[in-house]
Amino acid sequence: MRTDAVGTSARTGVRIAKFHTPEVIIGSGSLAEVPRAAAGLGVDRLLIVSDRRIMATPWFGELADRLRAADLHVYSFTGVSANPRAPEVAAGLEHYEMSRCDGIVALGGGSVIDAAKGVAILAANGGHILEYEGIDRARRPLPPLIAAPTTAGSGSDVSQFCIINDIDRQTKVTIIGRGLVPNVSVIDPRLLATQTPEVVAQSGMDAITHCIEAYASVAHSRLTDRAALSAIGTAWRSIERLVDNPGDADAGLDMAHAALEAGMAFTNAILGATHAMSHPVGGLVDAPHGAINAVLLPHVIRFNAELDPRPYVELATAVGVADAGSGRATADRFADHVADLSRRVGLPGSLAPLGVRTDDLDTLTAHALADACMTTNPRQPTAADVARIYREAL
Repeated sequence: MRTDAVGTSARTGVRIAKFHTPEVIIGSGSLAEVPRAAAGLGVDRLLIVSDRRIMATPWFGELADRLRAADLHVYSFTGVSANPRAPEVAAGLEHYEMSRCDGIVALGGGSVIDAAKGVAILAANGGHILEYEGIDRARRPLPPLIAAPTTAGSGSDVSQFCIINDIDRQTKVTIIGRGLVPNVSVIDPRLLATQTPEVVAQSGMDAITHCIEAYASVAHSRLTDRAALSAIGTAWRSIERLVDNPGDADAGLDMAHAALEAGMAFTNAILGATHAMSHPVGGLVDAPHGAINAVLLPHVIRFNAELDPRPYVELATAVGVADAGSGRATADRFADHVADLSRRVGLPGSLAPLGVRTDDLDTLTAHALADACMTTNPRQPTAADVARIYREAL
């Protein structure tokens, strides 16, 4: 790990670091713990935020039945899309207020959990969700929030991030704040079994992106470094097994742990240019976030490694990529291996199949430079740099 002679971070020197996580309940069958978690938070009337695809699985009914069996009043909002939009958050708030709820359970992937966070923000603070773009804009404490992720990758169940699609500007806004970390994350690997291989691949590459960006971030710490290195090793070994068989219980548990550690790493170290550039693409073409990350990540690794290849050399070692003779060459080899892994799990190798056109690059570049995730990238790019990376990724 990157240390100097006295054991402090070689890139940041001596500084204070915070590490914030929710209560975590993880293991097969842990969905049964949600009622107990709700009771511990003093909740009586719960809104389940989910989507229509999850409603078609056994998990929605199981959760609702368990909550009712615990004498809790249960209501639901399932109008969340793959990239949650501001009007959906407003609609979720209407359900929350009309039902006089005092807590939320998010059952779904990162989009569902982000939408639930948006509802919680508005329930406590009022206004319009897009007003909270940026850092620490939501000042009042949120109502109790329990997250039960159905994918292994987003990390939203342990993170201080909330990503919402601004359909008018055709971009995603990044909302960050310590108060956005759910109170409890209940991670039941059984829930991964009903995901499609495509969603497993997208989610898994999202987790791997979180590891890499957190480890290279200027806000990294020893705690985030350890979490990121552990997570990337596990995810690298497990993602293809779970893509090949989403019902593989051992692979599911491994990926659930990897996504958890990756989430704990990035919520405390923040992210970088890959996510800053991915958010505008997702807002413009409504493509899956993990697939966009997977395309952009190798290009960002190479760009950052021109300034300092060391983090990527250490990440390469963690996943068994052989030394190539120099730091730059090893970082480039690592980028090649990331791209190859993405192709092996069936994700596109460029942005064009996702709907991005050359004419979009100026708009995408402007939004990427304004994204909060860019502030912790280890190399601050110019507009020309960002446009070039997008062009290479096309």
